[in-house]
Parts: sequence; C-alpha cells; structure tokens
Amino acid sequence: MKQIRKVVLAYSGGLDTSVILHWLRAKYECEVVAWCADVGQGEELGGLDAKAKATGAVDYVQADLRESFVRDFVYPAIRANAVYEGEYLLGTSLARPCIIEGMMNTVKAVGADAIAHGATGKGNDQVRFELGAAHFDPNVAVIAPWREWDLRSRTDCIDYAHRHEIPITASAEKPYSMDRNLLHLSFEGGILEDPWAEPKDEMFILTKDPAQAPDEPRYVEIGFEAGDPVSVDGARLGPVGLLTELNTVAGEHGVGRVDIVENRYVGMKSRGVYETPGGTLLHRAHRAVESLCLDREEIRIRDALIPEYAAAVYRGLWFSPEREMLQTAVDSIQRVVTGVARLKLYKGGVQVVGRKSPNSLYREDFATFEQDSVYDQRDATGFIRLNSLRLRLRSLRNRA
Repeated sequence: MKQIRKVVLAYSGGLDTSVILHWLRAKYECEVVAWCADVGQGEELGGLDAKAKATGAVDYVQADLRESFVRDFVYPAIRANAVYEGEYLLGTSLARPCIIEGMMNTVKAVGADAIAHGATGKGNDQVRFELGAAHFDPNVAVIAPWREWDLRSRTDCIDYAHRHEIPITASAEKPYSMDRNLLHLSFEGGILEDPWAEPKDEMFILTKDPAQAPDEPRYVEIGFEAGDPVSVDGARLGPVGLLTELNTVAGEHGVGRVDIVENRYVGMKSRGVYETPGGTLLHRAHRAVESLCLDREEIRIRDALIPEYAAAVYRGLWFSPEREMLQTAVDSIQRVVTGVARLKLYKGGVQVVGRKSPNSLYREDFATFEQDSVYDQRDATGFIRLNSLRLRLRSLRNRA
C-alpha cells in the first residue's frame, strides 16, 4: 500500500469506529478525518464532533444525506418492490451506497489518500463500501482494520478502548450492534446470534410491541405519482417528511418488525432483527396501486426481476450496470403508477383495504358478477380449449 498521509474514516462514534480512529493514528501515523453521514440516526449524532476530536481526529465532517437517501435510494427500490429473500427490505443495503457517495466527495475535498471503515471481514458492508469506493475513485486506498489488526472480537475492542481510555457505550453485557437510518433500525450480534433466542421487547426502538399497540385500528392513505410516494392522508410531503411520518404512524401500531436468518454475500448465514415501519407501509401501498395500473404481464415479468434487483443491492452493486439496467426497466412501467392506497393498521398487521387511480385498468363493468353487456362468457370456451391443447397432446402421447 502507498504511503498514507490522510484517511477519511466512516465514523459513527460507536465501539468499532472509536477504536479504529485511535488505531489508525497509531498504525499509520497519519491524519484521520472522522466522517459521518446523517441518514436519519437522530439523537445518535449528538456530541460526535467533540468525541472524534478527543479520540484524535484532525477534523470531523458530518454530511446531511437524508433527502438524498430517501429520494435517490429508497424510492427507486420501492419502485422496484425490492425485497431480499422475501423479507428483508434492504435498509442497511440502501444506505451504504448513499454513504459512500457522500464520503468520496469528502475524500476529494480534503485530498485524502485513503478511506477506512469498521466493517468486519465476515460481513456485507465491507463489500458495499469498497465496491462503491472503486466506482468513484479506482485508485483510492482502502483500510479495513478488521482484516488487518489482531483484535478478534467485540470484547477485544472493549478491552482496547478501556486500555487507551477511549469513551464508548458498548459493554460486554450488551454487545449487539445497531444500525439506524430513516428506513430501518437493525440489530445483530450478541444475544441475537442464537437464532432460537427471542429478541427482548425492550430492545426495540421504532415500534411498539403489537400486544401493547392501540386497541383501535388506524387507517392511513398513501398517495403515489409515477411510482413515488408523495402524500400521507392527503397532505403532500417531501421524501424525508413522508417517511418520518409513516415511521411514526406504523411504529405506534407495532408494524414493521422482522426477524430473519439471511444469506450473507460472503457465504455464511446470519440472524438479523429489523424494524422497518414506514418502509413496510410503502411496499404494501405501492403494490396496491400497481395492481390497478399495471398490465398482468408487466407485473409478472417485473416480479421475476425482483430477486435480481434485490441481490444486486444487497451485494453492494448499486453502482453496477446490471442494477442500472434493471432500474431502467422498472422505471419504464412506473409512469402510470399514480393513485392512492388505503391501509388498515392493527396490532402489528397491515391490510390493504382500498385503492384508486386515475390510470386504473380495473373495469367494474367487465369484472362484475352481475349482468353485463360487454363480456360474452361463451368466449371462454375457445380460450380454455386453446390453452389446454398442449396438455391434452401430452396426455395423449403418454397414454399411447
């Protein structure tokens, strides 16, 4: 690796990055710029400037990326109905390309030689950070301490922090990690590494225990234009305000908790617990409006692409040609996805109970079970006969 004079560290102020900041200065004898992205962590960002500088950073940079995160990353994924392995709504996966884009802008601005991150050698984030960095600057050096140092566990990091008097909030008793943004809050590690162990209710932050949610259901209407959400209960909101409002509404009713074992890109399985309240509502509402506006074959073919799109995002390939190709295909059919979905929230559940659109393909005069003058039911005889022809031919062959 070339000589390192200045490093931009993806800094959260948590255990790993606090230790890494100190370690980088000791190992490389370089300047470290602590860089933090605001993608909706809220109060977690308080005091990070002073903390970073107290640990040895020459500067602290905080970038407000909330608008970009929701508009340029979350909304495109909603338009694609992107869900990984049927359950994971990609909260962390979507934040990483947004973060690395902002981080690389700072690398250029301060003339840094390298970036550093706290992702472990077992996880997906190392791939997401480094593939993104390569997209923006193929020559940037990457320092991944978990692949270099002799610390082997979070307990080792806690001991290192205590030895060097680095202020931390993690402890050996509560070592699970949390990652928060406007789309979700994730929990991994510690007591969650046992896939049989039920998460403790006090762990959750964004959502109420469904059993303690209100006894009366809550109805919410979400409006879409060209596939993007634009309103809640008739009030137009920008991306950040809209997702924040839906997080509050859904969280109050216990909506959005997911507990899954997923397949990491590096090959192992991991257990993750996620809170994605507003995102859960957006996915359900978007599907409901699409059901009116899109042709049957558009939906069928697009749905076949969802696993490919979700896998590309999960694997850190947001800036890849395949994700861009899939996005173009998805967006080409979203122009007509305009309308409103009405959802019913109750005790952790979400039901679609209404949908309407000016671009609807639904025709009550065709679909009705009552008498109509637009559909000749006798036409179905020939339709069925032709569609069954290949099945009848195969049956005749097998009998012979």
